[in-house]
Amino acid sequence: MHDVRLSGIRKSYTSGTTVIPGLDLEIPAGSFTVLVGPSGCGKSTLLRMVAGLESVSGGQILIGGRDVTHLEPAERGIAMVFQSYALYPHMTVAENIGFPLTIARRPKAEIAAAVQKAADVLQLGHLLERTPKALSGGQRQRVAIGRAIVRNPSVFLFDEPLSNLDASLRGQMRVELADLHRQIGATMIYVTHDQVEAMTMADQIVVLNKGHIEQAGSPMDLYRAPATPFVAGFLGAPSMNLFEGTLAREMGCETYGVRPEHIDIHAEGDASGEGVSGGRWPATIRHIEHLGADAIVYADVREVGTFTVRAEGERALQIGQAVRLSPRAGYEHRYQGGRRLPA
Repeated sequence: MHDVRLSGIRKSYTSGTTVIPGLDLEIPAGSFTVLVGPSGCGKSTLLRMVAGLESVSGGQILIGGRDVTHLEPAERGIAMVFQSYALYPHMTVAENIGFPLTIARRPKAEIAAAVQKAADVLQLGHLLERTPKALSGGQRQRVAIGRAIVRNPSVFLFDEPLSNLDASLRGQMRVELADLHRQIGATMIYVTHDQVEAMTMADQIVVLNKGHIEQAGSPMDLYRAPATPFVAGFLGAPSMNLFEGTLAREMGCETYGVRPEHIDIHAEGDASGEGVSGGRWPATIRHIEHLGADAIVYADVREVGTFTVRAEGERALQIGQAVRLSPRAGYEHRYQGGRRLPA
C-alpha cells in the first residue's frame, strides 16, 4: 500500500475554465478516502488526474513518494473501477477478471491463481464460467472490481461505482466494499456525490466545493464539527437546519445551525410534563413524513422559517398542531465569516 500526496494541483482548460484552482491533499497509505461533493465540484477530475487520464495544469502527484505527475496510467501502479462495468460480453467472468494479466502475457497458471484469489475475496467462485449477461448489476460490479484486484495495484480508484445500482444493491455493495478494504488493506480513493456512501464507508472524507477542499477528516469529525456552512448542509440526512438573519444574530453569529436529530419537540400531553409551554421556539407542524421507526417533521417558526426535525415514528403528532422546539445542549453550530465558531 502507498500514500498519495497532491501538492498545488491545478486544472484549467483552454476555454479558460478553471476546475481546480490549487489543491493540497494527503491520502494516508491504507486509508479509504472518499471525495464527495455536488456535481461540478471537481471530484471526478481530481480522481482522473491521479489516474493519469487527465493532464494536470500545475502541481505534483506523488504515489508512495514517487512523482507520477506526467507518467502514463499503466506506469502509476493504480487500478480504476468506473461507473460503467465495461465488461467484455463475449468473455466469461474468469476471462474478464484475468484480462489485465492476459494482455500482459502472464503465465496461464499465474492468471488462474490470481483469478481464483480475487473470486474468493469477492464471492464470485460459483460464477466464473458465466458471461456478464447472466449476472446481476451487483455481480457485474464485483467482476469489475476483481479485474482491478488481479493487477495488485498500489492504489485503487473508484469513480461512482454504485450509481447504476438500485437502492438495496447499493446498500449491499457498500458493505462489501468496506469488507474488501479490510481484507486487502489497500489504499482506496472513492468518488461519489452521495453523502451516505461517504459516511458509511470512509475513514477519511474530503468535501469538495468548486475545486476547493471545504474540510477533510473522519466521518464523525465532519458530522460533529462541520467547519463551514457548506459542509454542515451537505453531510447529514436530512440536512442540517441553517438560518441567517434575525435568529442567527440572536445567537451571536451570521449562520446558525442545528441538526434535525438534535431538536426536541414539546407537545401537549407529553410525558415530560412540559407540554407546549416548554421549548425555545413556538412552531406549527406543517408536514410529517412517516418512515416507520422515525418521522421527519416540518415545523414553521414565525419570522424564522421551517425547521426539519427527526422524531420518533410513534409520536402522536398532527399537521397543524402547535408545538415548541428546543435544540439539545451542546449540539448547536454557529458560523461567522464562513467558518465555525468555537462551541
